[in-house]
Amino acid sequence: MHPFVFERVDAPASAIRLAADGRADSALANPAQYLAGGTTLLDLMKLEVMRPARVIDINGFDDTAIGNVVATRDGIRLGALVRMAEAAENPMVRRECPMIAQSLKLAASQQLRNMASLGGNVLQRTRCPYFRDVTYAACNKRRPGTGCAAMNGFNREHAVLGTSGRCIATYPGDFAQALIALDATVETMGAQGGRLIPFAALHRPPAERPDVETVLQPGELITAFEVPLAPWMRRSLYLKVRDRESYEFALASAAVALDLRDGTVAQARIALGGVATVPWRATAAEDALRGQRIDDRSVTAAAEAAFASARGREHNTFKIALGKRTLARALNEAASMAI
Repeated sequence: MHPFVFERVDAPASAIRLAADGRADSALANPAQYLAGGTTLLDLMKLEVMRPARVIDINGFDDTAIGNVVATRDGIRLGALVRMAEAAENPMVRRECPMIAQSLKLAASQQLRNMASLGGNVLQRTRCPYFRDVTYAACNKRRPGTGCAAMNGFNREHAVLGTSGRCIATYPGDFAQALIALDATVETMGAQGGRLIPFAALHRPPAERPDVETVLQPGELITAFEVPLAPWMRRSLYLKVRDRESYEFALASAAVALDLRDGTVAQARIALGGVATVPWRATAAEDALRGQRIDDRSVTAAAEAAFASARGREHNTFKIALGKRTLARALNEAASMAI
């Protein structure tokens, strides 16, 4: 691990001011990183994938709005410093939006969920082994312009949606799929003030710059997520398929919410995990379901639409069929929910 300066602050403005003071020495070095749970950051620092010059501990913020789950006039506000376990067990979240609670409870281990913050969770880095092992020189996400070792390497866990000729690394998170499916908004603070960002616009697909993963500016801090009230929130679920039931990332997952009127889909919200380079909203599948009853024909059509642009490689083509089956199962389970 490289040397760094550790700072502890008690207010967002102080954190942002410190984060703005610095320059990156190389593609591997970041001027400053915020520390909440640290469950991803510390791992990557030990691996020398991330080499921040300054680590800013934000756990002492005196702004309670950043650390609480509250009901608002329009929905649910989730503070960025709320721990995953706390949000997963929150009675209002479990009642009003099961999808969010399930996406959090199915992630990591209980010990990690007790530590990890919601803000840090959506910004976690890929688990691509070629990114996390600095002995591999070719990684456009870690060292821009060097290539992508996964293209012709072992790519079983890699993405089939949203890939580019420069990167096929999978976005690993679960919570983000719920947020993108539910049209959540991200609240941030930065050197230029605060702003609201549609969650769907937060993450950038790899395209030509896999190393630029979000639209956040240097030092910009996520403070909360706003999830709007909607008719489909209670009929929602998160289904995760993985190699083992405990502490494993998704091979394929589906976040599904349905607004059913007399058995017909008025609106559907669908996101897919484990199969894409960024949190993935399956709008084509939503369109295919609108006005339809949930049956074998409609869920098959939706699944086909969701993966129409998928591209598999040597070891991960199975994810396309698995992803379709996962989505079909999730739709059937959501339709049969008693609410």
